[in-house]
Amino acid sequence: MLWQWIIKIALWTLAGYLGSRIMKDGKPNGWLGNVILGLVGGLIGSFAFGLIGLGARGIVGDILVSVVGSCLVIWLVRKFNLGRWFD
Repeated sequence: MLWQWIIKIALWTLAGYLGSRIMKDGKPNGWLGNVILGLVGGLIGSFAFGLIGLGARGIVGDILVSVVGSCLVIWLVRKFNLGRWFD
């Protein structure tokens, strides 16, 4: 049970990091920022993929969905100028 959470946190961190690299986010988010980006990205990615009838299977699928979701979160933050809240 504990190992599953450790693996999930590691995946969220990786997904948040990859999302910030893909979107070329100028500011380093730090470990906690990447976890939050990956977590929110995973939730939003799962919701968005579910709307179009796709799902993720396994670790690679979870990372892919979380990265796409974190890119979407970064885009939304930039689009609606919400970055000022995170400074």
